[in-house]
This record gives sequence, structure tokens and C-alpha cells, in this order.
Amino acid sequence: MRTKTLLAAALIAAAGLTLSACGSDGKNDSAGSAVAEVSAQPKTKAATVLDQPFTKPDLVLTDTKGEQYDLRERTKGKPTLIYFGYTHCPDVCPLTMSNIAIAMKQLPQADRDKLQVVFVTTDPERDTSAELAKWLPSAGDPSFTGLTGDFSTIQAAARSIGIGIDPPKKNKDGTVESMHGAQVIAFSPKTDQGYVLYGEDTSADDYAKDLPKLIQGEKP
Repeated sequence: MRTKTLLAAALIAAAGLTLSACGSDGKNDSAGSAVAEVSAQPKTKAATVLDQPFTKPDLVLTDTKGEQYDLRERTKGKPTLIYFGYTHCPDVCPLTMSNIAIAMKQLPQADRDKLQVVFVTTDPERDTSAELAKWLPSAGDPSFTGLTGDFSTIQAAARSIGIGIDPPKKNKDGTVESMHGAQVIAFSPKTDQGYVLYGEDTSADDYAKDLPKLIQGEKP
């Protein structure tokens, strides 16, 4: 995995969180530490509760059925996890989806039905609706929503919630890098605001512990 750091577009209050990203060339390197500022909450648990919640992106893209999907409208009043990544990612993207899926299986069916998990591709040229429809059930869960569309629209939406992504880059050897922030943002069903952030090191057990509270719109 190529690990880099990308500066988040939105800076919120008090402590620092490094944003990491992945590429698909199988090499390792790093490029310093760009920082997004988040809550001063001590990092004693996986969740970082934000002092200033993010507004849910006003994002209309195409889902795995090839149909228009209005993020705000379709997830209004529902507990929602949003992640930006891509299907050719060698590690962090499928791991994140898998961890959330494992945690979901521990929930009562009624809670599973409420939770919305939205995967927005950072590599829309390769990640078509059909590709997302094939990848998401195996990487995560059939209930997950996959979205694709115009890259600039996706990039702007990611930046609006503090996630940096770069256009996919093709290397001389033919490999492609899609550099993106690897955090999951949880949106409250009570306010539709993004009030909790999870980093790429969040485990399935961490999500299992927090999901019941997130589904109720409570702080983990």
C-alpha cells in the first residue's frame, strides 16, 4: 500500500488527526503529515466526536442499479456511515467495509435495517455501477450503497466533510493510484449532521461497540 497524507479541506476545532490514503501499486512510502483538526477528546477509543459536526454533502450520484441517488434525501433521518474509497484498493478499503459488515451482523435485524452504509468511489472511471454492484457484497454487505459519478463532484463532496482525495493517477508501469482520506464519517439520524469520525485503524469490535449508539444518534 502506498501511504500518503492529504490535507483535509475543512478544519474543525482543537486536536490533530493524520489523514492517510491508499494506492494500488503495492509499494510503501510516506509524505509527511497533513493534519485535519478535530475534537480535543482524548484518543482513548476509536471514535472521535467532533466539536463542530459536518453538514451532510448535497450529493447526487448514480447507484449500483444505475439510478440517480440523492444522498441527503435517501438518508434523511437515518443513521449513516459514509466512506470514500475504490474497488481496486489493495487493503484499507475492503478492510474497512469488511469490519463494518462484521459489526453489523451483531446487530438486531431492526437496527441493521436502519443503518445506511454509503461507499462513494474515488475512481469513478473504473468503478462503474456494475463494478460496485459486484464488489460491495463481497467486500462488505449486499445492503451497502455504492455510488459513482463525476469525479469533481465526488471530490467536492469529500472535501466538504474534511476528506481529501486526488484524481486517480496512472503510473508508467500501468498501475493506478487513487489517493484518498481513509476515514468513516457517521451521521446522526436526529440531526443529519456528521458528528463522529473513525480512522482506518478502527476494528470490527470497535464498530460493534459503537453502532448501537450511532443508530440512536448518541455519542459513542
